[in-house]
Amino acid sequence: MSRTIVFFLVILMIILPSCRLYRLEQQLDSKSAEFLSKVRYIVTKEERKIFLELPGSEKKEFIDGFWQRRDPNPDTEENEFKVEYLDRIDRATDLFHGEGRPGWQTDRGRIYILFGPPTDRIKDSMSGNSINGCREVWYYGGFPVVFFDQFCNETYELAPINLAHLHSLNRAQFLAQKTFEEEKGFFDFTWEFKETFVSENRIEGLLTIKIPYSVIWFKSEGERLFTTLDINLELEDSEGNLVWEHKDSFGVEIDEISLQQKKKNKHKIQIPFTLEEGLEKLRQARNRMHVSIKNQTGGEESKKVIEFRIK
Repeated sequence: MSRTIVFFLVILMIILPSCRLYRLEQQLDSKSAEFLSKVRYIVTKEERKIFLELPGSEKKEFIDGFWQRRDPNPDTEENEFKVEYLDRIDRATDLFHGEGRPGWQTDRGRIYILFGPPTDRIKDSMSGNSINGCREVWYYGGFPVVFFDQFCNETYELAPINLAHLHSLNRAQFLAQKTFEEEKGFFDFTWEFKETFVSENRIEGLLTIKIPYSVIWFKSEGERLFTTLDINLELEDSEGNLVWEHKDSFGVEIDEISLQQKKKNKHKIQIPFTLEEGLEKLRQARNRMHVSIKNQTGGEESKKVIEFRIK
């Protein structure tokens, strides 16, 4: 395989998932879209992906869990982290309006939300001449953050910063994202859909589900580890009519040594299906497969809505 083809395939692997998630984001209801927009500075890539792929009915539960995971003191009635974060958004909105977008979405708003109010804030024109632009310097102890306003019209952009300051900024965002400890990663999965036979009156296909070993909880008996994964599939046409469903349970068994060797790999489950009814509607538009996977050990469950077209 030539280098050009390999490069093209790598680009496709990067672009296609991003396009799919972008399309899912455009389909969000107003409350879900507002949530995802406001937590843009603290949501992890994994959380964003899971949230976008969830059925609409599951999104409220995810939002509640998102804030609960970040609650520094679950024993109190108030979630101090959530209150502080949303208060900073409101404060940034008031402080940094007038840049053609909400104040909390500006560069100054982002820094304010991640770091909080600066210990000192200096605002001046450069070299005493507004022709050269204006700037603001925020100090967090000995750490300066500089914003430039080229035309002194209250439109500030974060200035390029050196590696040491960049590390501090990245560290602040990392701490805001990871304000909770996880014993395991989120119970999540990826999928692949492939048609294996297509005719006018019949379609056969294969749905492949891949679950990272690192997120699967097991029961143990000596050196033997095992669990059962319950999978429920429901295929709807573009009008929401159920045209195919499938329920099954899959046992997973492994020993501790093999699990350590495969901790970066994924457990693969392949489910074949045959469609013979409602093909005309299925071929007209994008269809939805509702997928639910539940691990009987621990009771963790992951749900997604998979969109795809049928030839």
